[in-house]
Amino acid sequence: CASSHSFDWNDGLFDVTWSENNEHVLVTGGGDGSLQIWDTANPQGLLQVLKRHTQEVYSVDWSQTRGENLVVSGSWDHTAKVWDPERCQLVNSLQGHEDVIYSTIWSPHIPACFASASGDGTLRVWDVKAGLCRLAIPAHRAEILSCDWCRYDQNILVTGAVDCSLRVWDLRNVRHPVAQMMGHSYAIRRAKFYPFYKTILASCSYDFTVRFWDYSKSQPLLETLEHHSEFVCGLDFNLHIPNQVVDCSWDETVKVFTPSCLAAL
Repeated sequence: CASSHSFDWNDGLFDVTWSENNEHVLVTGGGDGSLQIWDTANPQGLLQVLKRHTQEVYSVDWSQTRGENLVVSGSWDHTAKVWDPERCQLVNSLQGHEDVIYSTIWSPHIPACFASASGDGTLRVWDVKAGLCRLAIPAHRAEILSCDWCRYDQNILVTGAVDCSLRVWDLRNVRHPVAQMMGHSYAIRRAKFYPFYKTILASCSYDFTVRFWDYSKSQPLLETLEHHSEFVCGLDFNLHIPNQVVDCSWDETVKVFTPSCLAAL
């Protein structure tokens, strides 16, 4: 490792997101209800603490669209809050969920729009400028731990839930999911769309597996990896190396790999 930094906080940290416009800045969400803004180029590290949530901050995400610089946080206090990280100000507090928020993800296409997934079984789409929930989808009859946007279609999202299912949603018609994928045997902790192919996505679960899917196929499961001995909690695709995946687990390992189903594309 050429260079590394370690910064300390006085409580558990649940999520982290890099700045989209400054390579040294990142934001974490903590168990004490605060967000921490860090600068890796600063020896002290900590720049600012944002404290408005009343319970754990479980999700943080930095906005993706050009011309805006916002952070969204989702909390166990049932609210999502939007922040201006440069001014260190709260922009908006959004209420509507009736349970813990597990995931808050900015749209990669639509400015000032994010999705949230909650223990109340709903997927919600929010308009930050209007301060409104534009759409509330009763997506699962179970807690939803994860959601993600498709990079190729601004209307497509995926949800992953405690009911072991993944569901793909088209915001133009939310009465029924576009696809449902079953195969995991315990809760789905994270779902991610593949950034290089519209209908492929990945999921990781408390069943210790990582699975790859193509929701356009009648048999959508492409591959199952069982290379962990504990809950698999984190998962992402490398934007710079097209078929490379990273995951992390409670077994204290991070694995970087290329699944054969992606190498074959």
